[in-house]
Amino acid sequence: MRIPWLEPDDPLPPIASALKRPNGLLAAGGGLSSARLVDAYSRGCFPWFNEGEPVLWWSPDPRMVLLPDELHVSKSLAKHVRQGGFEIRADTAFSEVIAGCAQPRRGQDGTWISPAIVEAYVALHAEGIAHSVETWIDGALAGGLYGLAIGGVFFGESMFARATDASKLAFVHAVGQLRRWGVGLIDCQMSTAHLAGFGAREIPRAVFLQRVAQLVPRPAPGSPWRLDADLAQEVLRPRQEVGRSMGP
Repeated sequence: MRIPWLEPDDPLPPIASALKRPNGLLAAGGGLSSARLVDAYSRGCFPWFNEGEPVLWWSPDPRMVLLPDELHVSKSLAKHVRQGGFEIRADTAFSEVIAGCAQPRRGQDGTWISPAIVEAYVALHAEGIAHSVETWIDGALAGGLYGLAIGGVFFGESMFARATDASKLAFVHAVGQLRRWGVGLIDCQMSTAHLAGFGAREIPRAVFLQRVAQLVPRPAPGSPWRLDADLAQEVLRPRQEVGRSMGP
């Protein structure tokens, strides 16, 4: 099976043409301009490729998502939230967060967050589209996450931790704030047990694309992000079972 090669001005092909194997591979090339990235995410696909490879665009089926009202906070993490000893900030160290996410994980030789990816997302941050949520301990960056806010959707990209629960704390506070802002969907891209532990689940790609099309035209949260001072109350709010209308 072949996929189309995109020149910088070529539009993305229809999402329905994405391959089943490998799951969701849609196209190659096209560059990583801010306009290209915003268009791609708004259409339900994202770039993922190793350094030295061409840009590859993906839209897997099914898609892992988290509805903000379905956030699950484990008892141990809830205890950590109550105990404190950390500070959650947003948009104060975007470059440092993406650099932390780019560090190879244990057992991995490399990372997909190449210098080209870093440059592209730092540019999106400067435009108020990409954002970071950070956990600080004793004045040092201990972990965090970054992603794109487009309309009423937050497209999560990656997270990292240098201390116990640091990325988890950033994640649940980010979800709590997004819920308060009325963001309707958090895209988690690929299914992992880690994300499922927070309440994320798979939905059919067709359902995901329909929901994204509904939410992207909404106004996005303002930039730079500023988190509510009482956000821990939102994080510890009981999980709501909001129905299964988004698919199985």
